[in-house]
Amino acid sequence: MSTQEYPVVFGTDDILRSLCDSVTKVLTVATESQVRYANMVQRISKTCLKPDIGCFVLFDGGFSGLVVINFSAHAAMELYERYMLNMGMAKEELASAFTSDEVGNVMGELMNQIVGDFTGKVSRELQTHITQNQPKMLALTKQVILSVDTHLDQPEARRVTFYTGRNNIFYLELAIDRTEFIQLNEFAAAEEPDPDALLESAGQETAPSGPATSVISQDEQDELLKSLGM
Repeated sequence: MSTQEYPVVFGTDDILRSLCDSVTKVLTVATESQVRYANMVQRISKTCLKPDIGCFVLFDGGFSGLVVINFSAHAAMELYERYMLNMGMAKEELASAFTSDEVGNVMGELMNQIVGDFTGKVSRELQTHITQNQPKMLALTKQVILSVDTHLDQPEARRVTFYTGRNNIFYLELAIDRTEFIQLNEFAAAEEPDPDALLESAGQETAPSGPATSVISQDEQDELLKSLGM
């Protein structure tokens, strides 16, 4: 008999909260401004790409789903400008219209970072693996609504409202198969790796400590050739 009478259950809305936290984390760091989301969430019947910039990415693996983010022109331009200025670009060199390819590329890169952060948390906290495709961006100048079709057996869809530092609004929509993760055994989730620490560690490992580090012994050569099937 299990000593855990009430196992921990991680459902659709918990997955959505984790995704929303990834959005706020990545955009807040990238733009050095506070991005937040509403405390209320909408239950919707389908996901759609809407003006002015729509972005979507599919993921598959432990569970399948679709993430859509619809940016208004003002929200997209604010995030784009803050991100590029934070990267050291001069203001006069920035694109002036949300329909510019450069704006779309930057928003696609930010989307890629968001989903990458989310998939990392899924691996650490839910102990499963999901993969993503390359984010797709679409700039629309007219009121055209496009439905994004994905193969889900029991779809659940949610919409969350986000606010930029200047209170411009954009929306995140999530559609996934109805799923629940139930904790069978207690475990400690792996800590999120620190990129700076990893780079520093890699630099220390590759940095030569003296002339002897460049010499490979005959035994090491034999082991290397053996591992390569030679």
